[in-house]
Amino acid sequence: MPVKVVTRFAPSPTGYLHVGGARTALFNWLWARRMRGTFILRIEDTDRKRNTPTAAQQVIHDLRWLGIDWDEGPEVGGPNGPYFQSQRKEIYDRYVRRLLDEKKAYYCFDTAEQLEAFRKQAEARKASFAYRRPEHFPTHQEAEQARAAGKPVTVRFAVPQDQPLVVQDLVRGEIRFAAGEIGDFIIQKSDGLPTYNFACVVDDYLMGITHVIRGQEHINNTPGQLALWGALFGEAEPPKYAHMSVTVSDTGGKLSKRERPEALRRAVRQMQDIDLDKLAAVGGLSRDQLDSFIKGKTTPDMPSIDAMAEYVGVALPEINIVDFFRSGYLPETMVNFLALLGWNPGDNREIMTTAELIEAFDLDRLTKSNSLFDRKKLIAFNTAHIKTTPPEKLLSHFKAYLKAACSPMARSTDDEQLFRLIKLCEGARTLADIERKCRFLFIRRSEIKYDEKAVNKVLLKNEGLAVLAELRDKFAAMEDFNRGAIENMLRSLADQKQLGLGKIAQPLRVALCGNTISLPIFDAVAMLGKEETLARINQTIQTVWGEAQI
Repeated sequence: MPVKVVTRFAPSPTGYLHVGGARTALFNWLWARRMRGTFILRIEDTDRKRNTPTAAQQVIHDLRWLGIDWDEGPEVGGPNGPYFQSQRKEIYDRYVRRLLDEKKAYYCFDTAEQLEAFRKQAEARKASFAYRRPEHFPTHQEAEQARAAGKPVTVRFAVPQDQPLVVQDLVRGEIRFAAGEIGDFIIQKSDGLPTYNFACVVDDYLMGITHVIRGQEHINNTPGQLALWGALFGEAEPPKYAHMSVTVSDTGGKLSKRERPEALRRAVRQMQDIDLDKLAAVGGLSRDQLDSFIKGKTTPDMPSIDAMAEYVGVALPEINIVDFFRSGYLPETMVNFLALLGWNPGDNREIMTTAELIEAFDLDRLTKSNSLFDRKKLIAFNTAHIKTTPPEKLLSHFKAYLKAACSPMARSTDDEQLFRLIKLCEGARTLADIERKCRFLFIRRSEIKYDEKAVNKVLLKNEGLAVLAELRDKFAAMEDFNRGAIENMLRSLADQKQLGLGKIAQPLRVALCGNTISLPIFDAVAMLGKEETLARINQTIQTVWGEAQI
C-alpha cells in the first residue's frame, strides 16, 4: 500500500513571509494536494534573538491570503502538536538525553571567545574549522557543575566520521559528502533550546513527514540531518529531499528579504538634514537602535522599516508577500507566478488557475537551473488574472486592498458602483491602478493635490487653462448631463478647435483629479456630475491661474 504523502512548511518567524519562503510553502502544498496527502504548518521559533513579535502572525495571514491552507498546525490543531517548536522543549530534551546516554552526543563548555579563537587558529593554518571532539565526553554531573559556575553548556552531536554521507536528492541526484567532511555540530544551545538542525529532524520523524521540499541553500544541512536521523531512528525511512533552484532578482543576485531594509539604509545614509530623532520615533525605535540599523549592525522589525520608509518617502522593492498585496497584486497571480519559478507544467501553459497547478504539479519537473524573478512578467500575469478572475472574487480582493491601503474608496458600501468602476478600468495591471483611476470620485475637491508636472505640461502650456474656461461654459449650458451628451460635446469641441481629443481631455482630467490619471473621460465627468465638475474646474482655474501670476 502506498505511503501517504505528508509535507510541511516550517518557517522561522524572523521576518515577514518572503517570496522564497512562499514558494517553498506553495510547492509543499501543491505536492500534498496533488497526492491527496497532508500539509503541515510548523513554526520553528527557537531562535529567541532573531524572532520578531509580528512575524508569525503575518506569515499565517499571508499564507491564508495566498489560499494555502494546512491540515495540521497553528489555529487548526492536529494529532502532532504543539506546532510551535518553542512549546516542544520537553520532547527535544528527551531525544538529546538519549543521544547523550548513548554517547552519540556530548556536552561542551566553550565560550564564544574560545570558539572564535579556534576559528582564527584554523584560518591561520588555512584550514576549515572543525570542532575537536574530546577523548572523554563530560558527564551529566560535570555539565551541572559548569552551569552552576556560569559557563555556557551546549550539546554537540558526534557525527560519524568513518563513512561518507550520501544525500539522494529528487532534483540533483546523488550528492556525496566525504567521511569527516561534516564536523560535530551543536544540537542544543546554552539556553536549553534545540538548534534548527536537531529540532527539524525530531519533528519530521514524529510528524511522519515523507517529503521535504526546500531551497538549495539547505543542501549542506542535509547530510548532518540524515546522520542525526540514523543515530536517533535507526532504519526508519527518512523523508525524500528535493532542493529547489535559487531565484535570482531581475536587478542581479539572489532575491533576498534583506533588499527592503538595505534600500532604506542606503537612502537614509544619503539624506542630509534629516531629523534622526524623529525618524527613530516614527519607527518605534530608540536613537541607539536607529544608529545601529544605519550602521548595518541590526535590522528592526519590518513594520518599523515600512513606517520609516513612508516617512522619508522612499519606495522599497516588493520582496515580502504582504508587499505585493499592498501593491495591488492578486493572490491567484502570486500563486501562478511563484509556481513557475523552478517548475514547469511540461507544456507551453503560463497563465494557470490554482486547480490547474495542483493537477499538473509533479516533483519530476522541478528544475536545477536558477529561476528569474521577472517583475515585468509578474505584471503581465496580474493583468491577465484581473481580466479572468470571477467578478465577485475580484470585488472581494479589491475591497480588501482598499481597506489595507486606507483608500477613501474603502468607505463605499455600494458594491454595484465598485463593480462598474472595476469594469471601466478594463486592462488594469494592478488593483492599485484601479484605485488611482477612481479615487477622485471619493475625495472632496478641497483634498485634490495638483501634480506639478501635470499642471506645467497640460495647463500652463498649449492654452490648457483657456480650454478649461471654454469647457466650463459648455458644461454649464448642457441640460442633459449624461455620458452620451458629454462625449458628443467634447468631440465636437475638439473638432471645432482642430485638436486631438487628448488636448481637450487632459486639461479636464487635471481639473477633476489633480493629475492625468482617471477613468475614461466621458465616464469620469458623468459619474462626478455637473455641479461638482463645474466646481472643480473653477477651483483649478483659480488655483493655477493665481499661482501662475505669483
